[in-house]
Amino acid sequence: MIKKFLTLLVVLVTYQFCIAQISLPPSGDNQKSIVTQYIGSIAHVTVTYHSVDVTSPQGKSRKGKIWGKLVPWGMMPNNFGTAKEIPWRAGSNENTTIEFSHDMTVQGQPIKAGKYGFHIIPKENGPWTLIFSNNASSWGSFFYDQKEDALRVETTPVESAYHEWLDYEFTERLPASATLALKWENLSIPMKIELPNEKQLYVATLKDELRSSLGFSWTNVVAAANYCLQNDIDLEQGLKWADNAIKFGATNFTTLSTKAQLLSKLGKTSEADKLMDQALNHPSATAFQIHAYARSLIAAGKKDKAFEVFKFNFEKNNKAWPTHFGMARGYSALGQFDKAIEHAKLSLQQAPDQANKDYVAGLIKKLKKKE
Repeated sequence: MIKKFLTLLVVLVTYQFCIAQISLPPSGDNQKSIVTQYIGSIAHVTVTYHSVDVTSPQGKSRKGKIWGKLVPWGMMPNNFGTAKEIPWRAGSNENTTIEFSHDMTVQGQPIKAGKYGFHIIPKENGPWTLIFSNNASSWGSFFYDQKEDALRVETTPVESAYHEWLDYEFTERLPASATLALKWENLSIPMKIELPNEKQLYVATLKDELRSSLGFSWTNVVAAANYCLQNDIDLEQGLKWADNAIKFGATNFTTLSTKAQLLSKLGKTSEADKLMDQALNHPSATAFQIHAYARSLIAAGKKDKAFEVFKFNFEKNNKAWPTHFGMARGYSALGQFDKAIEHAKLSLQQAPDQANKDYVAGLIKKLKKKE
């Protein structure tokens, strides 16, 4: 008897093991989909879901019968699982999940890095409720428990172009944010996701990366310093990186000018001016680098200083391209349009290719209008 029981047990375990290993088509032909969107180059959001279509598995159209019918308004009765009422699983079959690689915000509310089960409470009138549950492994919403909610936010659906298949799309992508939208039939349910500490995250990542072999390249180190400079973030750290780049033996216009501009932003004007003069007069300084620095001064509202640098570049590089163009920029910033046009016309003759010729020609037209 015991032998028969053990034999039966082995058969049952073997059967269950085999069933767990085989691959079968998804229920209702609702294909599994995964979409990932990076916010910047470090943080990312991943949505995993099963995509259901408007047409039923039997081939019958359900147009006009999705919202409020197939997907009921409000919480729906549950005859299976542990919850009496459940939200919509925001997809089909398994749990729809949304994973955040870093701490972010959804609709302005903070959410920790991690994977969450995603559910929605649709409403016939008013905003819909989006639910992020700490339970990301259950099947659909059948075992939903409000006590496991990590975050609830609200959003208002908007009309959308027709979508036969339920899809998640990132409809807006910016350096520190993205808009994720569930689209199905004629509705879009959007949510704004933001990376609130984007710049600090980059600095922290750069610190880690520069502790590896990447930190032995002065170009990497000065690039990190320049990131701090351009984004007004952790300027003291940027200054340390600029110093390190120079200590590596890379004394050139790039390293010197980066350090000088960091010193300037830190209020160390005298030291900054002295170092920038050294950078401008360094043998490695090219006409294009000096021109770019002068352009940055115009952008910063330092028109007189910018003109000085444009003029210095013009004289140092013997009127070579793009120094006439720089003089045109400098004079136009000071409102001296006649002199600006004079240099712009000479610049047009020097322009090395058609794209630059077209650009200079466009500038001349603007200068004639005193724009």
